[in-house]
Parts: sequence; C-alpha cells; structure tokens
Amino acid sequence: MAQPAPIPTSDSPEFLRRHMPHNPPLEYLLTTGSEAFFVVPVEQMYQHIPRAVPPTRAIAHSCLFLTSGTATMRVGTDSYTIQAGELLIVRAGQVFSFAPGDINTGFLCHFHPDFLLGTAASGVGVTYEFLQFWGKPYLSLDTATAGFVRQLLHRLLVEYQEHRLTYPDVLRAYLLALLSELNRAYAASSPGTPTAATQLTNCFKQLLATSLRELHQVGEYAERLHVTPNHLAKAVRTTTGKSPARWIEQTIVLEAKVLLYQSQLTISEIAQEVGVADPSYFSRLFRKHEGVTPLGFRKRMATS
Repeated sequence: MAQPAPIPTSDSPEFLRRHMPHNPPLEYLLTTGSEAFFVVPVEQMYQHIPRAVPPTRAIAHSCLFLTSGTATMRVGTDSYTIQAGELLIVRAGQVFSFAPGDINTGFLCHFHPDFLLGTAASGVGVTYEFLQFWGKPYLSLDTATAGFVRQLLHRLLVEYQEHRLTYPDVLRAYLLALLSELNRAYAASSPGTPTAATQLTNCFKQLLATSLRELHQVGEYAERLHVTPNHLAKAVRTTTGKSPARWIEQTIVLEAKVLLYQSQLTISEIAQEVGVADPSYFSRLFRKHEGVTPLGFRKRMATS
C-alpha cells in the first residue's frame, strides 16, 4: 500500500505571504535564509495579521517572549495565554493557531533545527525537553532570567537586523546561550525525577505524534509500549487529565484541520490521510469535537 503523503507544512516566507501580504516593515523576512533563522519584534509582526491564523504546522521552532501585553495561542490541542516575562515555544512539527487582536511587545525568534547542526548545539533537540514532542510549551521566568532572556533576544535582533545571516556562527552562539537559559528555567519548573506515569505518558505522546495514521486504538498504543490498556489509560489520565482515547481523537481532528486549510484534498482523501477508512465516521468525529462538519470548517476558513 502506498505511503500517505506528509501533512503540509509552511515555512516562514510562505507564512508571511499568506497571512501578511502587505507589510513593508517585514519585507526583509522574505529574503533568502529566513526559513532557517529570523528574529523580529512581536509588535512588527502579529499585530499586522488581519485575520485568524487557522491550524498550521511550521517546519521550524519558534520562541515567543513578551515584554508587555498578552498573547493567546493554541499549541497542539491546548490554548495558552502568556504575559510579560513569559514565553511560549512552538517546536518544529507542532500545530499552532491564533486569533488577531492581541496588543503586546516582545520578540519572536524562529530557527530551523538544521540551523544548529555542526555546532556544539547539534544535540539540542535531544538535550532540551521543551523541543521534544512531550515538552511543555509554556514557561514563566523569574525576574532575573527574564532579564537575561530579553538581553539575549535583543542582541540576536540587533545582529540579525544589521547582518542577516552573514555571520551565522555569531547567531548560533547567542541562540545557544538563549536555549541554555531557557533549559535551566525549564528544569527548575519541572519535578525532580519524572514519575513512571509521566515517562509512559511522554512515550505515548511521542508515539501518537509519529504513528497517528497507523494507530487509532488505545490497545494498539499499549501493545507498542508493552503495557496493558488499563495501565496506559490510568497513567495518561493521571498525568494529563485526559484519557488516551480523547488524546487520539483530538489529534486526528487537529491533523485534519491542518489538511483542510493547507491542502486541496477532498474530505474522503483527508479521512484517508489521517487513517480513517470511513469518511462518514470521520465527519461525525470531526463534528463531535468542532461542532461543524469538515466541509463547513473549510468554508469558514476560506471566508474568515
């Protein structure tokens, strides 16, 4: 059987052209290399987006840090609101969406995982939990750490505005320092040693992210993780407050929303892409979680 096509992704130039077609202050982000790295003041970007950004998957990591105001964004299946001194991380491959209208200042730093290859930071995806499938995207910083993070982001911004990617090693050095500060703050906000339930839940989330189109039953995940379905259900519910079945359903719908927006596939083809053989069941499942049919969702996105 042929392998399903990958879920569409959007690099930074494509994202800007789609959602911010007439924004002269950000034209420099459309230059060669911006898909690998860029940093920009938040007030020059998100406040100029005229309409809601539907579920979208980018190919790079993004770090949103506020110095004033608030920002609300849905990352995966959860919604987060951050304020000054707080940070939101959207890892590469994660699905995000947000509405316009937030008034804030701060920094948005965007970097492709490959940007750190060949440096001391090459193992960053393994070392830093917040860049893993199961990592928490939200981070509240103490006053001192927030000051350090702000200084590093400002230095990255100055370097990028003056030289773009002419001196990538300088950008990588500042970026690695930033990620190291965030890693220390992240570790301080996390429990000492992950419980067995947390470790099992993390493995479940990673398997869900990589095998969704193949595995739809809790028992299938339990078998892959070498535990009983009841044990998996108890661990996931204890750790997240949601059952594995709900996690699976919500993730199917989330993947479908990305395809409905970022592709021209038919509803039946989208059902197949997310591993649902019966288009009627897929439509019922989608409506159960979204309150609208897949076709209704697509039409709403086209006119919003």
